[in-house]
Amino acid sequence: MKTLPALALLTLLLASTAAEAKIVTREIPYKDGATALTGFLAYDDAIRHAPGILVVHEWWGYNDYVRMRAQQLAALGYVAFAADMYGTGKFGNNPKEAEALATPFYKDPHLMLTRAEAGLEVLKRQPQVDKDRVGAIGYCFGGSVVLEVARHGADDVRGVVSFHGGLKTSEPAEAGRVTAQVLALNGGADKMVTEKERNNFRKEMTDAGVTFKTVDYPGATHAFTNPKATQIGKRFDMPIEYNEQADKASWVEMQKFFKRIFSAPVPPKTLPTDRAAPVTKTP
Repeated sequence: MKTLPALALLTLLLASTAAEAKIVTREIPYKDGATALTGFLAYDDAIRHAPGILVVHEWWGYNDYVRMRAQQLAALGYVAFAADMYGTGKFGNNPKEAEALATPFYKDPHLMLTRAEAGLEVLKRQPQVDKDRVGAIGYCFGGSVVLEVARHGADDVRGVVSFHGGLKTSEPAEAGRVTAQVLALNGGADKMVTEKERNNFRKEMTDAGVTFKTVDYPGATHAFTNPKATQIGKRFDMPIEYNEQADKASWVEMQKFFKRIFSAPVPPKTLPTDRAAPVTKTP
């Protein structure tokens, strides 16, 4: 009887394992105080212990786009939880509705933080999540949210990534308070984020001793990562459009960021980061 060579047998075993692995998804109801929320969990069922990443939606609300990003993160080997900031069933169908939903959070940073923290708690409760390796990403409104999480010193979050998020704040980062590393990815042609706001953000991060990096993608507008942005922009006369090149480049930048921070030793909970990374712009 003939036997398979060891290499061939190993290949078959690996192929079998890959074929059996699948992305598991489910919605999870949860609460922030009395507010009912519904989030979306995604992970590879072959994963037993992996970094967890919170995903915060655009100002439109919890929708297919943020769920898609959670599934993409799961395909990379992370446990992802798309949070709901507004409440179960609440989302904006047009800019006026979206603005009405987002404005209370911009006016009340405490509300923004407690709602984000509710999502983080759901993420950390998942048995597959390595609680020492937790990060957060956000888009547009969600980018502002994760930056506020970093500013207020969430010591269980090792890094945050803001995609075309707002950079201004009413409560700037303070030296010795921020423990998370920060990556801010914006469109160079984003009319919703001024050059003054970009400069102020870099100064704020530097003055606070934050390890950070910014990237501005030339020609990219606000919402450049959303494939539906061009259609939405035309429908509502908004200065937004999809930019495939910037979308792909920013996703790669995010992957490098998380690979680096999650590969590093777990930092002491009581010690902040103490240096600022160089500002980077794409050529």
